[in-house]
Amino acid sequence: MSTSPKKLGALPATAIAGNDITSSCLYVSSIAILHAGVWAVPALLLVAGVLFLFRKVYGEVVGALPLNGGAYNVLLNSTNKYNASIAATLTILSYMATAVLSGTTAMHYMHALVPSLPVLLATAGVLLLFMALSIAGISESSVVATVIFIAHLSIMVLLILGGLWYVATHGFAVFSLNWNAPLPDGHGIATALFLGFSTAMLGVTGFESSANYVEEQAHGVFPQTLRNMWVAVTVLNPLIAVAGLMVLPMATIASNSEAMLSIMGLEIGGQWLATVISIDAVVVLCGAVLTSYVGVTGLVKRMTLDRILPQFLLKETKQGSSPRIIILFFLLCLSVLLITNARVDALAGVYTISFLTVMAFFALGNFMLKIKRARLPRPETASTAVVSLALFGVLAALYGNVKLNPEFLVVFLQYFVPFLLVIAFLLNRKAILEYLMIWVGGFVESMPGLAALGRFTLSKTIRRLNRQEFVYFSKGDDLAVINRVMAYVVANEITRKLKIVTVHKDGEHVHEEFLHEVQVLDKAYDTLDVEFIQLRGLFGPELVHRLSEEWHIPTNFMFIGSPGDRFPYRIAELGGVRLVI
Repeated sequence: MSTSPKKLGALPATAIAGNDITSSCLYVSSIAILHAGVWAVPALLLVAGVLFLFRKVYGEVVGALPLNGGAYNVLLNSTNKYNASIAATLTILSYMATAVLSGTTAMHYMHALVPSLPVLLATAGVLLLFMALSIAGISESSVVATVIFIAHLSIMVLLILGGLWYVATHGFAVFSLNWNAPLPDGHGIATALFLGFSTAMLGVTGFESSANYVEEQAHGVFPQTLRNMWVAVTVLNPLIAVAGLMVLPMATIASNSEAMLSIMGLEIGGQWLATVISIDAVVVLCGAVLTSYVGVTGLVKRMTLDRILPQFLLKETKQGSSPRIIILFFLLCLSVLLITNARVDALAGVYTISFLTVMAFFALGNFMLKIKRARLPRPETASTAVVSLALFGVLAALYGNVKLNPEFLVVFLQYFVPFLLVIAFLLNRKAILEYLMIWVGGFVESMPGLAALGRFTLSKTIRRLNRQEFVYFSKGDDLAVINRVMAYVVANEITRKLKIVTVHKDGEHVHEEFLHEVQVLDKAYDTLDVEFIQLRGLFGPELVHRLSEEWHIPTNFMFIGSPGDRFPYRIAELGGVRLVI
C-alpha cells in the first residue's frame, strides 16, 4: 500500500518558490539602476511595499481556499471556469517562460566559465534534469531546492558584506560620482522612479508560486512562505543595489547589466569571488527551473481534476508525482526553447506580461471572494484599500513595462492566443462534438459507411463525457439556490446528471411541496437529469469521502454553498469540494 506524500515544512516550501524570487537579485538591481539611476533603491523599496500588500491579498485568498491552483483556484470558486482558465493559461505561460529563461540565463553564466559549452543544448539538459527530479517526487526535489536556497542566500550576504568592506576601505568616491551623474535618458526623478519601479517588479516573480502547491505544504506553512519571501526581497534587492552603486560606476553597470554581480565580485574580492557568484547564479537559476515544474504540476493537476484538460494526465507515481504532466511541461518548454532559439527578449516579453497579469488576477480574485464568498471563513483579511492599492501597483508596473517595450505585448499575444484557443476548445468540446455529429451526418448519402462510423465514434465520446455525475450538497429547501446551482452546472460542466443531496438530523424533513417544485425545475433544464436525495446524519469530510467512494464521484465534482463562520471544518478537509453559491 502506498503512503501519502510527506507534507512540506516552512524551509523546503519557502525554498521551492524562494529560489525563483531570490534569483531575481542577479538581474533586477541592475535593471532598476539602468532605468532609475541612484533612485533604484527607493524603486526597489516601493516594490517591497507592493509585495507586502500582496502578502495580505494572498493570505486571505489561499487561507479561505487552501487548494492548489493559485489565481485559477480563487476564480473557479468565485466566478466560472472560463475566467479561471484565462488565469490558468497566463500562469502556465509564466512558468514556461520562467523555466526556459532561467535555464538559458544559467547556461550563459556557465558558458562564461566554460566557453566551449553549447548554451542551447545545455539548457535542454537542465530542463531534462529537473524533469527527472520532479518525477522523483516533491519531497525529494525540495531537498535539492533547500540546499540551493541556503547556499544562494549565504553567497549574497557575503557579497553585501564585501561591499561594506569595500566602502570602508575605498570611501564614497564611486557613489558620489553616481549621485551626480544625470538620470538615464534625461528623465526627471518621478519618471525615473516609475520606470525603475515598473521594471523592478520582475524582482518578485515566484511570489505567486507557493499558492500553486499549497496542498503539499503542512498546515500553517503557507503564510510563513509569504513572509520569508517578502523579507528576502526587501533585504536583498535594495542592499545589492546600494552595494552596486557604491562599488561600480554607472557606465560599468550599464555595460555589464546582465552580470553586474559578477563584476561587483571581481571588484570587491577578485576573480575567486566573481567565480563563486557565477557558480551561484548557475545553481540558483536552475533552482528557479525546479520551481516552475513544481508550480505547474499543482496547477495542471487541478485543471485536469476539473475536466478542463484530458484525464490521462492524472496518472501518479508511488511518490505522488504526476509524470505525464511533468513530461508534457518539459516538451512545451523544449518547444519554446527551440522556437525562440533561446532569445532572451522574446522570453522576457512572455515572462513580464503573463506574470504581472497573474498578480492582477489574484487581486481581482480577492475582490470576487469578498463579494461572492463573504461568509467563507478565512484566517486573515486584506482590507479593500490594501487590495486596491496592490492591484494599482501591479497595473502601473504592467503599463510601465509595455510602454518601455511595446514589442513585448506582441510576443506575449503570439503565445497567449494559441494557448487560449486550445483551452476554449477543451471547455467547449461537447458542443463542438455535437456540431461535428451534424456535419458528419451530411455525408450519409455520399459516404454512408464512413458517416456511420464517424457518428458512432462521436456519439460514444459524447456519452463518455456526459457519464460523469455531479453532486450538490444543499443546506435547505431554497428553490432559488437550487436554480442557480443547476444554471451553473449547465453553463460550466459537461454532464447530464446532478444529484442534489440534503443531509438531515433526526426529526428534520423536506416539505412535499418543495420536492414537487424541484421536479418542475428539473423539467425546465431539459439537458440535466436531477436526482434529489435525502440522507440522515451530519455533513462533514467523512460523509463526503464515503459518498465519493460509493458513487464513484471525485470530490472535486461535488459542490457546496459558501459555509459560514460556524462551519466546523476547513474547506481543504473536504478534499477538493468546490464552492458554487
